[in-house]
Amino acid sequence: FFVHTLSHLTSTHNPQPTTNTLDNFIMASAWTLILLFCLSTSRDGASAFFFPKPHVRVQPNVLFMGWGPDPIWSSAKLTVNEAACKSEASVCLEVELENEESSKEYKVPGQYVQLRLDEDTKPLFLAISSPPNEESNVFEFLVKKTEGNEWLTSASSGSAVEISQVLGDGFPIDENLDSLKYDFPTQNIILLAAGSGIAPIKAAMDSGLLKTDEKGGRTARLYYGERTPDDLCFVEEFVKWEAAGFEVVPVISQPPDEWKGRSGYVQNALEEDGVPIPRNSGALLCGMKEMAESVKDILTKAGTFEGRVLTNF
Repeated sequence: FFVHTLSHLTSTHNPQPTTNTLDNFIMASAWTLILLFCLSTSRDGASAFFFPKPHVRVQPNVLFMGWGPDPIWSSAKLTVNEAACKSEASVCLEVELENEESSKEYKVPGQYVQLRLDEDTKPLFLAISSPPNEESNVFEFLVKKTEGNEWLTSASSGSAVEISQVLGDGFPIDENLDSLKYDFPTQNIILLAAGSGIAPIKAAMDSGLLKTDEKGGRTARLYYGERTPDDLCFVEEFVKWEAAGFEVVPVISQPPDEWKGRSGYVQNALEEDGVPIPRNSGALLCGMKEMAESVKDILTKAGTFEGRVLTNF
């Protein structure tokens, strides 16, 4: 009624509003103010009216957010738990799924699962570090030791755990790198990982989907950042990755005096090197939010298509 009356007042068919119309307008304004006041003092408040909150459903010891599917838990067994680096700050895990059909849900590098000990344990969100393989019911993970996840990082082989279904869409490699969506084909791949963000990047590299072999013909460079050289994970894989067509560039943020490699952060190294043939380049990245935003800014300003800067979240 408020909008209708205002429209009537400003209409060219009513250049001189009548007293009755003005009274109606004033009345509508008053009722509008009363309505807003009531909303602002209600239990949920005006903010809930204008800015709806995401749906949150609480069950004992578990929090489900409405923007993602509820986890469907199944039994699994931890079969391998070993140090992933010299500093032992991270561990490599292998988890065997009892339900082999669940492992077939993993189709795209970058997808993840939730893992917990039982219903009393806060679940961990873990990107799968092994490539998709329908013939295997074992998932590999890289987990950095932090306060609160000792139940997993210190667990012994044979420990029972619970695992969710495979979640997320992963890196949209097929749609954004391989398709004819853009005018220029993807000939160069840039990979950037910080800390445990190397896990889904490793899955993509090992999958063969990035086409860095002789048949695919793409060039690729990996910028992998850690705090110290001893924190670098999968070092034993570097030679294999190089042979598969990935130039590996470790970047250390707190280098010791004897470190002869790149120092700083992966985004700094990328900016120093520049982006070769930006419109023919694509990127996969995983790490802290600040890193991801900085890398995306560098790449798009250089001329890389924004849709070819891929994340798994």
